[in-house]
Amino acid sequence: MTTPTLTADYLRKINAYWRAANYISVGQIYLYDNPLLKRPLQLSDVKPLVVSHWGTTPGQNFIYVHLNRAINKYDLNMFYVAGPGHGGPAIVGNVYLEGTWSEVYPNVAQDEAGLKELFKQFSFPGGISSHVAPTTPGSIHEGGELGYSLSHAFGAVFDNPGLIVACVIGDGEAETGPLATSWQSNKFLDAVTDGAVLPVLHLNGYKISNPTVLARIEGEELEQFLRGCGWAPIFVEGHDPDLMHECMATAMDSAIEQILSIQKQARDRQDPSRPRWPMIVLRSPKGWTGPKFVDGLQIEGTFRAHQVPMIVDSEHPEHVPLLENWMRSYKPDELFDANGRLIAELSALAPKGLHRMGANPHANGGMLLHDLIMPDYHEHAVTVTSPGAVLGQDCQVLGTFLRDVSKLNQAKRNFRVFGPDETLSNLLGAVFEVTNRQWDARELGNDEWLSPEGRVLDSMLSEHQCEGWLEGYLLTGRHGLFNSYEAFIRIIDSMFSQHAKWLKVCLELPWRRDISSLNYLLASHVWQQDHNGFTHQDPGFLDHVINKKADIVRVYLPPDANCLLSVFDHCLRSRNYVNVVVAGKHALPQWLSMDAAVVHCTEGIGIWQWASNDQGGEPDVVMACCGDTPTLEILAAVSILREHFPDLRIRVVNVVDLMKLQSCSEHPHGLNEVDYDSLFTTDKHIIFGFHGYASLVHRLTYRRTNRNLHVRGYKEEGTITTPFDMRVQNDLDRFHLVMDVIDRVPQLGNRGATLKQMLRDKLIEHKHYIEQHGQDMPEVRNWRWIPRKADQAGVVVAANLGPGYEPPHARVARRAS
Repeated sequence: MTTPTLTADYLRKINAYWRAANYISVGQIYLYDNPLLKRPLQLSDVKPLVVSHWGTTPGQNFIYVHLNRAINKYDLNMFYVAGPGHGGPAIVGNVYLEGTWSEVYPNVAQDEAGLKELFKQFSFPGGISSHVAPTTPGSIHEGGELGYSLSHAFGAVFDNPGLIVACVIGDGEAETGPLATSWQSNKFLDAVTDGAVLPVLHLNGYKISNPTVLARIEGEELEQFLRGCGWAPIFVEGHDPDLMHECMATAMDSAIEQILSIQKQARDRQDPSRPRWPMIVLRSPKGWTGPKFVDGLQIEGTFRAHQVPMIVDSEHPEHVPLLENWMRSYKPDELFDANGRLIAELSALAPKGLHRMGANPHANGGMLLHDLIMPDYHEHAVTVTSPGAVLGQDCQVLGTFLRDVSKLNQAKRNFRVFGPDETLSNLLGAVFEVTNRQWDARELGNDEWLSPEGRVLDSMLSEHQCEGWLEGYLLTGRHGLFNSYEAFIRIIDSMFSQHAKWLKVCLELPWRRDISSLNYLLASHVWQQDHNGFTHQDPGFLDHVINKKADIVRVYLPPDANCLLSVFDHCLRSRNYVNVVVAGKHALPQWLSMDAAVVHCTEGIGIWQWASNDQGGEPDVVMACCGDTPTLEILAAVSILREHFPDLRIRVVNVVDLMKLQSCSEHPHGLNEVDYDSLFTTDKHIIFGFHGYASLVHRLTYRRTNRNLHVRGYKEEGTITTPFDMRVQNDLDRFHLVMDVIDRVPQLGNRGATLKQMLRDKLIEHKHYIEQHGQDMPEVRNWRWIPRKADQAGVVVAANLGPGYEPPHARVARRAS
């Protein structure tokens, strides 16, 4: 006969602890007062508005108490990720029972008054949310938006060889695209250098009002699916508590011992071969131990248990005794002493100190955060002797900088580059000079830079997984960046939103330590997708990002490589932000020396004096630009204007930090009114070339005095075409910009008519040329900003439309001679 895993005494105690967790969960959902039911329950003891989710909660309580047992038995470093985060009562209750909650929030003590406060604050104005939020010690995952638990768990264990993350996955969550993909994360886990994830797939059968797929397919099919994803599932099924405790304890021991055995073998033998990691499938009733029937309808084991299993309010006073009977079924008199404290023999079951899952420092990653060792980015500078004199590929330059960041921090193992198979495409391939792609599946002879251990995770074509891995990595105290095509970062719009919300709440919690910023590099951007076409053109992530709290978001559009280096050095050093950096990979003119770039990026916005001729007075027009391609076209337009209207006073303003446009009352980086007006004037026309949608600039500047703002940006035009034609189709090219100035500036009047006609002719010539030759005209491809000498009036003169072009005033002078 097989010896039971649990002794009879331990079975009694672990079941009692589970009852205590369930009791506290129900109390959080319903009770306003009378936390220990020392008197008969009354309607006034119930919250006026009861909002929560019960269905997943008892199952998660069951898992939590068994994880506690495993932590004690095997001396584990472990924390808990609640995929069904709407089961907040379970995690909050268990963190309270183990003592962590009271240490973090001393006003919620381990006594009757503390229990009352715990119950009242839950899903209550001025209290805590009903989900596993940043306010919950031990959490790195909110769970309100389903799908990311497993990728967060894997991100947490990368480079954490001593850590195990228990990840509970709801069967509703398992139907989401991100979660369905994240089962493949085990192909990227190195048993030697990384920790382990223990997934617990919780099948309780229902979502809000529908059955779940994985709960309704045959057991054989489910097992084949999980094994096909590379897992070794252990099944725990039933509803009888005593039998389920024994079964779960046995399954948990087996899973932990398999994990420890896999790691020992890999580390002792330095064996990187991919193992089949264990996981647990728990099938239990939805709303387990709750009301069986209410008003003639079955509750336990049905979708009706998903949220609040029964309404208790002034319209349903008959449910008050049902609630009391339900809560008394857990026998609270046997669980808590007269003062409301969990009795000693039960509190002894919880782990101690930092072994408690609510107190694990990895779940408050700033406690473990160490600064990166940073290279001197000046060493990677492009030598710029004069503005526009040399061409450079901005992302390629950044790649050498990131290579050195990776190299300097390899020993600390706290920096990674993430991306959906776009690291090479985005010209960051220099990182492969010092590291590999982490990959634990089969390798073939033609593969490049694949290894069980590497600093780059870009071998999975899933933006969701890269984002989830990176968030988990950052939240547990490390550093990294996500490089992506600009258009396809939109895939993780919601994930970004959830992370920004998480950071916002963390800043309000003094016990939450600072973490490294979430850094996005958006390359292969809208103006460089001429070869991929319309589907790859979408700069709208910027619009989405700026909707979040000003304390959190930062958006940078450096105009050249040296500015990109300065910006990214700042971003990698920053804390608690979401930094979005847009940069190109095509060869473009380089404008600023490194010293000038540092000054410009530090200010975030400024007048480019070398491109302006309004020194000592008011300009006639302001030519503003934000982004590498708009900067090129604005400067090309300026050179044309100066050729034809030498007396036109032009001011060129370049924006690196997009949030400088917003008022300082709205964003900490925003300019005050005086400084903004000093740059853009209060009444002169502003022709603004912008990287993204024009409406975004109008949104940011709607409070500004000068309403003569005319923004040219992406207009949802473009397909397979040339780089310059992309700008032409969206009216962001130099010719349209010049015509815009002529139309806006009154003093140009009839003088501009001839030039406008020439430019219209140029646009027709351009169209015919690209249709015949498949590339832009030489005068566009070869255009350079030429340093100029001031003429007698102090106005700068330059060639503008390309080699061989002769401006009208030069033609007149030649003919006269």
